[in-house]
Amino acid sequence: MSETNQSGLDAILARAPVVPVVVVERAADAVPLARALVEGGLPAIEITLRTPAALDAIRAVAAEVEGAIAGVGTVLDAAQLAAAEQAGARFAVSPGATPALLDAAAGAGIPLLPGIATASEAMALIARGYRFAKFFPAEPAGGRSYLAALASPLPQLKFCPTGGITLETAPAYLALPNVICVGGSWMLPKAVVAAGNWTAVAAASRAAAALRA
Repeated sequence: MSETNQSGLDAILARAPVVPVVVVERAADAVPLARALVEGGLPAIEITLRTPAALDAIRAVAAEVEGAIAGVGTVLDAAQLAAAEQAGARFAVSPGATPALLDAAAGAGIPLLPGIATASEAMALIARGYRFAKFFPAEPAGGRSYLAALASPLPQLKFCPTGGITLETAPAYLALPNVICVGGSWMLPKAVVAAGNWTAVAAASRAAAALRA
């Protein structure tokens, strides 16, 4: 296997302009929440490893939600990557990129979208053969203007900027030639999810899915 494993990641990221970043507090919410996202046109779903319910949520979405592409986020090490793959995740996302994590990803059965915030970090991924990266945290790290500045000297990488992006600011990112999609959680307000208002989630997801460069 080659040092870099991003096979199939381009097709996953290109399915919709937005990858929803999901924090699941209650495992029972995972399936109806994912169904609402898929109904709204956002099939690639990043379920973050920020709560004890995360792995159970990935298992449930992978097994029960037709059309969903269950992914895992906030992957920090090899053990988390392996656990998520066993749970049924089809892609993994990290806020950064340590050598140990990249080494583990090379032998994993699912593609990794590692995170960068600087040109040097981007160059380190390019040196390993990466074609896609997460730009995180997008807004605090320089936003659209920073990503635009990277496009000319580093055309080898395309990005999924995530962090502080909203429905209003997403189109400016999506218009950049080096952005394949954006990550965001604006379609999942905490109060809406806590209330189980899946109709509202589906409606917000439709608005996100309609975004185009």
